[in-house]
Order: sequence, then C-alpha cells, then structure tokens
Amino acid sequence: MLLSNPSHEHNNSKTIIRGEASRNWMNKGICFAIVCWKERNKTTTKRKKKKEKGILSWRFVSLAHSLLYSKKLSKNVSEKMRETIFVIFMLCFVAIVSAATQQQDLSSSSHSHHDHQQQEPTYTKFVVNATDLPLEDYYDYIIVGGGTAGCPLAATISHSARVLLLERGGLPHRHPNLMSQEGFLATILAANAHDPYSPAQSFTSDDGVPNARGRVLGGSSAINAGFYSRADPDFFTRSGLQWDLNLVNESYEWVEREIVFRPHLRTWQSAVRDGLLEAGVAPYNGFTLEHAKGTKIGGSTFDERGTRHSSADLLRYARTSNIKVGIYASVERVLLASSSPKSSSRVSAIGVLYRDLTGRYHHAMVHKEGEVILSAGAIGSPQLLLLSGMGPRPYLSSWGIPVAHHLPYVGHFLYDNPRNGITIVPSVPLEHSLIQVVGITDSGAYVEAASNVIPFASPPYSVFIRTPSSPLYLTVATLIAKISGPLSSGFLRLGSTDVRFNPVVRFNYFNNPVDVERCVNGSRKIGAVLKSRALNDFKFRNWLGAQDFRFVGPALPPDQDDFLQMADFCRRTVSTIWHYHGGCVVGRVVDPDLKVIGVDSLRIVDGSVFSVSPGTNPQATLMMLGRSDSALERKLVDIIAHYYLEVKHEIITIHTHTHN
Repeated sequence: MLLSNPSHEHNNSKTIIRGEASRNWMNKGICFAIVCWKERNKTTTKRKKKKEKGILSWRFVSLAHSLLYSKKLSKNVSEKMRETIFVIFMLCFVAIVSAATQQQDLSSSSHSHHDHQQQEPTYTKFVVNATDLPLEDYYDYIIVGGGTAGCPLAATISHSARVLLLERGGLPHRHPNLMSQEGFLATILAANAHDPYSPAQSFTSDDGVPNARGRVLGGSSAINAGFYSRADPDFFTRSGLQWDLNLVNESYEWVEREIVFRPHLRTWQSAVRDGLLEAGVAPYNGFTLEHAKGTKIGGSTFDERGTRHSSADLLRYARTSNIKVGIYASVERVLLASSSPKSSSRVSAIGVLYRDLTGRYHHAMVHKEGEVILSAGAIGSPQLLLLSGMGPRPYLSSWGIPVAHHLPYVGHFLYDNPRNGITIVPSVPLEHSLIQVVGITDSGAYVEAASNVIPFASPPYSVFIRTPSSPLYLTVATLIAKISGPLSSGFLRLGSTDVRFNPVVRFNYFNNPVDVERCVNGSRKIGAVLKSRALNDFKFRNWLGAQDFRFVGPALPPDQDDFLQMADFCRRTVSTIWHYHGGCVVGRVVDPDLKVIGVDSLRIVDGSVFSVSPGTNPQATLMMLGRSDSALERKLVDIIAHYYLEVKHEIITIHTHTHN
C-alpha cells in the first residue's frame, strides 16, 4: 500500500525520473513505519484505540510527505535536500514509535505479570529444594521426573504409600511467561540447554531440527500450547498396554475437572474452523474432548483468563503427609543390586542417586516392597537407563559404563510427530491464539492453527528461532499439518555421561514413504483451506486488484497436484510439534505392566513406552496414564496389606515381650 504523491511540474525528464525513484523509496519507508506502528498497536486491548492510532500515524506521515512535496517547498528546496529531510524525519519517527512502544511494553508487561500472578499453589507446602533434602532417606516409591505423567502418578500413590517425586527443574508459577498464552513463544525462544533455571531445555536433533523439552514441575505440560484431547480409540488396542477402559475414562475425568477448559474462539480460529469445513474436513463435531474425525474444538489447559494450568496442579490431590517433592534434583542414575543373594543374574532397583544445585549427592532409597518409577519422558527415561547400565551391552562398554542388565532396545524406536505448514501476515488485526481447532482427516494428518506476535526482524524460515530483541513486532497466522504416529523411527544415544547434558537424538523424519504421503495429503488440505471463502478476509489486494496471501517463509508449491514438489516441501520445511515418544517401548524394554524387562522394582510411566502417539495431542493421555496404571494400583493394595500385617506382627511381639 503506497501513498499517492502530489503532482509536480518538471521540465527536465531526468529530474522526473530521479524524483519518481526517490518517492518510490520513500513510499517504502513510509509503509515500513506505518506497518510497524499498526502492528504494535495490535497488542492493545481496545480495537477502537488501535484503529485511531493507525489512522493518526498514517495522517501524520502523509502530512509530512505532502508538505515536503508541496509546490511552495519544491521551488526553494532541491530534490536531494527533500530526500535528506525525509530520511531524518523517518528516523525520528521510528525512534519515537520505538520509545513509545517500549514504554507500552513495560506497562503491558507489568499488567500481564500482575494478571497472571497467582497465589502460591497449595502443593508448595510439600515442595522443597533438593539442597534441603536429607543426604539419605527411605521411601515406598521414588518417581524420577515431575512432568506430565509424574505429577498425577505421585498424587495418586501418595494416598496409599510414602512417595518422593524428584524434578530437575523448578516451580512453574515462578516463571511469568509460563503462566500465560502470550508467553508460549517467549518460553520456547528462551529455551537454554545448560541453564538449570530455564524451564525449557533446548536441543537440536541430528536431523537439524530445533527442539525443546520441559525442565520444570509439570514438565512439557507447563511449556506447551495447551491443547487437550483424549486418545484415538484405536490407540488402546495398538499400544500393547493393558487398559481398564472404565478406569481410563474415570482418570480422564479426574484430570479434566481440575485443569481443562473450553476455549473461546476468536477471529483466526473461527475462520480456520469454517475453512476446514469448506475443505471437506467433516462433520463438525463442535466442542468435544473426544477424538472424533472431522472438525472440532478441543479443550485447553488455559483458563478463561488465559492462565496456564499443568499437571503440577494435579498435585493438589495428593495426601500431604505422604508426599515430598524435591525440585532442582538431577537424578544421575538408578541404583541397582542383586535381586537374590544366591544369584547375580537378576537385578533390582533399590534407589536413585541425585545431585542438588550445590553439587552434593543424595541417596534416595526404597523400602523392600517399594519401586523406582521413571517418568522422565521419551528423552530422559532412555538416557537414564543407559547411564544406569541398562542397555545394549557393546554400546555401554564403549562408554565405559558397567553393564548391569543387557537391554538391546533402549533408545531405539524413538519417534516425533513431524510438523509442516505455512505462515502468513494477515491483512487484518488478529488476537494471540494457540491451538484450539483441529481438523482430523481421513488421510492420517491433522490440521491445526495458531496466531502469534513475533519480532519484526525474525528470519523468514521459522518463528521459533531466537533473534536479537527489537521493539518492533509483527502478527502472523499459521496453518500446520502434522502426522500422529509416524512410521519413521529414530534413536537416542548418549552425548555425555553427565545426565545434565542432552543426549544425541535422531528422529529420521520421513524415512518411511507412508509418512511422506500423509504429509503431502495434510499439506494439500492446508492448500484447500487457504482457498476457502472463510480465509478471504486475511488476503491483501495486489496492484491488479486481485487478492492473495503474504507469506512469511516458504509457501506451498504452486502445483499442489505434483506429488514430488509437495514431498520436497515436506522434507524442506519439517519441524517438530514436540510430541516425542518411544525409546523404551512396550514389548522391547517394558512389559504390558510397564515393568522394565528383567529388572525388579523398576517401572517406566511416561511417553517413552508408546510406539504410537495417542491422537491429536499426547498430554491428556499421559496425565491419564499417571492416574490409571491399574497394575500399579493393584500392587499398592498388596503393599498396604503387607504393611498392615507387619505392623500387626510388631504390636503382638511387643505385647508378648511386655508381659514376659
């Protein structure tokens, strides 16, 4: 969009050409300033104010432009001088805008921080820094990883036994960015591989794709986009686990009562919903937490105020007298011993060795009938098994790690759901939104959407790359296609014998041609949504009067019927949706009761046991899993009975000795 210049009479054609060129350059400068101003105004809460400020800035710049090219001024000031004056004006204008918006950012940040400030969660009464935990102590259960599955698991066990939950990160409510939808991108951008206080740990896979995983109480449920949806019914038959479906449904409801909300759709999400229906992703299922083919609105772990809730909130269900949560506790390895004095061929988990932030080591041990449970996720659990001497014998020996138990498939069959999509600059103001609507297609791909404010100077390839801070921002809207349950699998290997360092990970995206075909189908569906009437309002009008989208980064190939072009698009633009699973899969590393094969008193309860991903988003099923492990529930009953008999025996013995 360019300003029309006042007409000027010039006899010299060279002057006309030079003047026209300079005006074109200035028009671009004006557009830049106005776009910056208007984009920043989109962060205000009142649309009327945004419109008034946008019009005001336009008129202000337009007036200056007209004055510089007025007939009176053109007689006395040369073209070069006018150009110099305008450059100075533009620099001053941008500086003023930047200063004003910085002040606005400080104000809005202060308000946002205030809005999302919460009272200390009730669970903090039993949370302690690992430095304050004893150097040695005994528990019935030790859970490694206070993440998506670990928190509900600890809360459940605490009603029947004494449990210690160890988390390598800190508390989520101490990080304001975590607690709001607007802070999602900032959290991912600020992910740090080595800072123990960073709630997200960054890593780059061997595929060259940037990734992040949770390092905070609540795990990845505290840093994700908040979408909540139950598993595909087929997942329960394909997972290889033993499920009590009544308990599964009760456990889902247990989670949903506390932390799941119905989102309110606004401009972009509503348009995508309508666009999906126009593109044939039917039927419309409305709002539902169930997995249903067609277009639906899913649940959200952000409430009506935009405040995040995570699996950490489920700790409020815990029995406070039976639970202890240690934060900033980095578990180095699982401690093992021979299961039988007569035989050293079978080992048993007897505790864990962990380190606090000061570098001191602690031993947490389990009682005779207790268990160690790994809930460190698809990256953390296989890494910890390897560091503890459980994995392929030749590989462990190459690292100088004593082999405690040969498990050849630890770290194998590792998956990530690939994400591809497009990003546009909309022609109308958009609010911030994370995933709320999903199109579940028949072709094995899901289509979702989001709208975000990103730094204006961000590189075009990805909005998830950290860039130097800038006072100027841009609103973008995205459409993504993702594959749930890819057939392509990768592996995990150690990068260091220090558990605090990321392991080496490769997902082998699109190694299987079936995954490529599914990505092509999903990307074509994005193309169909872009062609829908529902998205016309987000297009810009070009010089010829036609409307089209303005893309940030790669657009879909022009010929979407060309399979090879679309397949190339999938491979070139692949990124993560952060849905890692596998590495300790059922039947290879754990049995259907989630016990580590060949090791007593050691269990894994997290996404590393899945060889398939549960539907559109795994967090609902992982939290349910932490609650509903029926085999574990049965064992808890046995433990209670065992303790009761022991106590009864001790009372009888004491009573007999007293009378003797």
